[in-house]
Amino acid sequence: MMKGGGMAKKEGKMRIRAFPMTMDEKYVENIWNLLKEAIQEIQRKNNSGLSFEELYRNAYTMVLHKHGERLYSGLKEVVTNHLESKVRHDVLQALNNNFLQTLNAAWNDHQTSMVMIRDILMYMDRVYVQQNNCENVYNLGLVIFRDKVVRYGCIGNHLRVTLLDMIMKERRGEVIDRLAIKNACQMLMMLGIETRNVYEEDFESHFLKQSAEFYKIESQKFLEENSASVYIHKVEARINEEAERATHYLDESTEPRIVEVVEEELIKRHMKTIVEMEGSGVVHMLKNNRMEDLACMYKLFGRVADGHKTIGDCVSRYLREEGKALVTQATDEQSQQTNAVTYIQNLLELKDRFDSFLLHSFSNDKFFKQVISGDFEYFLNLNQRSPEFLSLFIDDKLKKGVKGLSDVEVEQVLDKSMILFRFLQEKDAFEEYYKRHLARRLLNQKSASDDSEKMMISKLKSECGCQFTSKLEGMFKDMTLSNTVNEEFRSHLQNLKNLNGVDLSVRVLTTGFWPGQNAPPPINLPRIPSQAFDVFKNFYLAKHSGRILTLQPSAGTADLNALFFGKKKGEGEDDGAGGAQGGSEGGKAKKHILCVNTYQMVLLLMFNTREKITYEEMREETLVPDRELTRALQPLSVGKSSQRILVKTPKTKEIEPSHTFAVNEAFTSAFHRVKIQQASARQGEAEPERNETRKKVDEDRKHEIEACIVRIMKSRKQLNHNQLVTEVVEQLNKRFQPSPLIIKKRIEGLIEREYMKRSDHDRKLYIYLA
Repeated sequence: MMKGGGMAKKEGKMRIRAFPMTMDEKYVENIWNLLKEAIQEIQRKNNSGLSFEELYRNAYTMVLHKHGERLYSGLKEVVTNHLESKVRHDVLQALNNNFLQTLNAAWNDHQTSMVMIRDILMYMDRVYVQQNNCENVYNLGLVIFRDKVVRYGCIGNHLRVTLLDMIMKERRGEVIDRLAIKNACQMLMMLGIETRNVYEEDFESHFLKQSAEFYKIESQKFLEENSASVYIHKVEARINEEAERATHYLDESTEPRIVEVVEEELIKRHMKTIVEMEGSGVVHMLKNNRMEDLACMYKLFGRVADGHKTIGDCVSRYLREEGKALVTQATDEQSQQTNAVTYIQNLLELKDRFDSFLLHSFSNDKFFKQVISGDFEYFLNLNQRSPEFLSLFIDDKLKKGVKGLSDVEVEQVLDKSMILFRFLQEKDAFEEYYKRHLARRLLNQKSASDDSEKMMISKLKSECGCQFTSKLEGMFKDMTLSNTVNEEFRSHLQNLKNLNGVDLSVRVLTTGFWPGQNAPPPINLPRIPSQAFDVFKNFYLAKHSGRILTLQPSAGTADLNALFFGKKKGEGEDDGAGGAQGGSEGGKAKKHILCVNTYQMVLLLMFNTREKITYEEMREETLVPDRELTRALQPLSVGKSSQRILVKTPKTKEIEPSHTFAVNEAFTSAFHRVKIQQASARQGEAEPERNETRKKVDEDRKHEIEACIVRIMKSRKQLNHNQLVTEVVEQLNKRFQPSPLIIKKRIEGLIEREYMKRSDHDRKLYIYLA
């Protein structure tokens, strides 16, 4: 025995055998009747006299003795009977008055009683329900209530119709009992047990369908009666109202669904109509600066797919029309007198206007930014003269003059100009013009401030790299060097003889940096200026050996002293470079200083020795080319009346070889210094010069394209035609858009000069030759 006990101890296990006890049928029946009675009492709300502990023990006993099945089915039966006989009857009675309230009360009572019943039968929930994998007590109650009451016959339909009617009333502005709807919706959600199936099938799907119908009709009515901006505000109000309704008394999971329906019906289906509405759509808003309305539309359309794209398309169409009007107006033949400054100013104002829309209406949206930029690029490049006009505009802002702009203002203007510059496809043409205009500013000392000039160059540099601006920087360097050279020349002159009264200042320019003819026409200078220039030449070449100096007559200026002797036939005109020859007759002579260019100086000095000269003679003696000669004579003889130094016979606008010129003795002017107006710069170049510039730009492009091809081929060794063209375009489109045709020509040229060759087996493949 002891041994055995020891063993048991060792094993440490103890077995308690179940006490054999069988319950007879009668006893089970009694217990069940007790429980059934109690359940019915609870349903009748007479639960005050019940002992919950006793009931719990009874249920426990039944389940323990494997009579759970009996208990479960009995419960099902009792609840079903109660719902069918009593509750359903009450609800049906109330179909036409107080329906929702009655159903609600029944639902609340059912919930309360089911909680109590669940507490009594807790042991069955824990053991029997778990083992047999069936619905727990409370959920069983829900299922029965759903099937026997809510989904019974006409109750389900009536519930749905009642709810939808109440919501429709509220949409029309009536006041309804929101709480009743809220309770009904909560009930439907709970009856779904963990899912939203019941709520969805019995109410939500119908609600969404009905809402779609309602808003379909409403949108038609709204659109007919209202302008776009009013419509948008109404839609916004409706969306907020529906969202608020869903969160307040429907289930909140309905909110995104109903909002989507409203968006679909009120916005998506009518996007185009709203945007293009006559007299109130996007175009109207843009024309009349309706920023808030546009912002509202932007916000609203952001809710639906393609909403922003629809607005963007409309904005783009309007912007392109506006821009095109500005640009083509400037290209029309009859308005060739377009002022470059106003042309660019108008474009900048348009850009500012759309930028403020971008900021205030479209909250700086990237998509709209791209749309606006794309449109500007499109119409700015419609006009071939845009690069020239932009350069003239900047020229105008950087010149000395009446503008009186502060540094900050100048910088703002330059920044804006840079924005347009980025849209230019032909940046190299701009560079060419900019070079010319800068040269003109520097040589005529017209530049307002070096700082502004340098700031502009640094902007261009950061945009396009240093090769773009190296020549411009070189021009500045030349100017500084020239100042030093001039000072040295002056001190050199003090030890030397006078230059016959000529006051000479020279700018020495490096050929590669400055625009203009590399081989200027050799003209015959009059003796005195010519000698003065020789003195400088000798001085300069003594310092710098191995350099060649050539005179650029197109860029120089001269001041001449002139005497006019009134109407009487006098001596002609005294036009000495220093007023050294001849004196006035009887003191009546009027003295003026004439500011002219080099060509005009050469021509005017001829009148010191004779009275009349024909165009033919002028050309032969001075060797000035025809075009320059005509341009020099025009302002002197047929320009403004206050500047007519010469009289031309016959008096016509055109200048022919046989026409003769004489000094206009009767010349009068209010000013002592008379500045002879040259051809106006602001209109830009005349046709022949423009063609010349184009030619020069095209010439430069050839070299750039060739250099680019060689660079690519050198790194790739071999490449087929299409790839090569694509790469060239890619690398060069920052400066200009090279056409594939020109690229092909350049490739041919390089093959001829043996930089590369075609492959033997594939004619489209190029091979680099080192």
